Amino acid sequence: MQAYIIDFANLLLRWLHVIAAIAWIGESIYFVMLDNGLRTPKAAEDREKGVFGEMWAVHGGGFYHNQKYATAPAKLPNDLHWSFWKAYTTWLSGFALFVILYMANPGFYLVNPNSNWAWAASMTGWQANLLALAFLLGGWVVYNELCKRISPNMDRDGLLSVTVAVMMIVVAYLSTQMFTGRAAFLLTGAVMATAMSANVFFWIIPGQRRMVKAMKAGEAPNPLDGKRGKQRSVHNTYFTLPVVLLMVSNHYSFIYSHELSWVVMVLFIFAGALIRQFFVLMHAGKTQPAYPAVGIGLILLAFWVAAPSPGAGNVSASGAPSQAQISGLIDQHCSQCHARNPEHAGFSAPPAGYAFDTWDEILGHQAQIKQVVASRYMPLGNITNMSDEERDIIAAWEE
Repeated sequence: MQAYIIDFANLLLRWLHVIAAIAWIGESIYFVMLDNGLRTPKAAEDREKGVFGEMWAVHGGGFYHNQKYATAPAKLPNDLHWSFWKAYTTWLSGFALFVILYMANPGFYLVNPNSNWAWAASMTGWQANLLALAFLLGGWVVYNELCKRISPNMDRDGLLSVTVAVMMIVVAYLSTQMFTGRAAFLLTGAVMATAMSANVFFWIIPGQRRMVKAMKAGEAPNPLDGKRGKQRSVHNTYFTLPVVLLMVSNHYSFIYSHELSWVVMVLFIFAGALIRQFFVLMHAGKTQPAYPAVGIGLILLAFWVAAPSPGAGNVSASGAPSQAQISGLIDQHCSQCHARNPEHAGFSAPPAGYAFDTWDEILGHQAQIKQVVASRYMPLGNITNMSDEERDIIAAWEE
């Protein structure tokens, strides 16, 4: 019953997380599009009122006229639309999912026994949990300090962008050395997602509140609040596509189980940022196909890096393995979890729906079994101590 309750909570949290993320990212992308699509107002009276830019749009059978004021209008309404709860809900629900799925069983999902760093490979569960939390907090602290020290007045944002890019390369490398591949991809995405939510909580919304308060008091707002909010919003929009990719990567073990997984991760992060840049510029009336072209090139490079080597994993133990050998290995190393009624206490149903109770079911997942065993992703954390000789037998399995 406990496993069922955890699974049901996982379902509801995942649903909430996806809905909140769609709402937050959708609104973020919309406002970036709106901001970049503004044109100088044509009506003289609008310009006299302080309208900085306007955009006409058609949607849902009607027409919309959006206007942006450079300064406060004569009368600022009390029912302003604020964008923050979607961001907070996305992060909180995502963190809750991480606690339920990873931190509840860290020895299984976080500790990387194959790490090149002995201390990481020998971590206990609680140590891995503390390190994961420190990783998220440290990522935000470093990113925030880079912003404050390199471009405090938003006059060196180009240099700051390069520095943040270097930071993400370091984060990708460190995560894959300290945690299991799937957790590493998730935590790298979570570092960016944490920065995005923290930008909203610590900088964007407080700055906007100070600006509104000053305007209602008839005072000139601090221009740095607006500039800083714009800076952090721009960072958030470039984080968006990489974060989404990293959050769905846990379904594709060929990405995160590769020995150069951090390189694959970095290629995808940069590809997402470049593709996002194309759309940002497009909304401003500039078409730069070089950005998506380079982004696609990076994705193709990631495909090449992650591809299995020709002939890899084809070493036969002593000729083609028999059905009895394969069934025995599956029963010994896989069926504790991958069964209709798993023996492992953490599951009430087979992970990913893969049950290996019959030979036909095993055959139906032959390609997936060979791939995850060859990549050493399965068994998770090699909890059943599968030997290299046994992996060779799986690799030599042919129908």
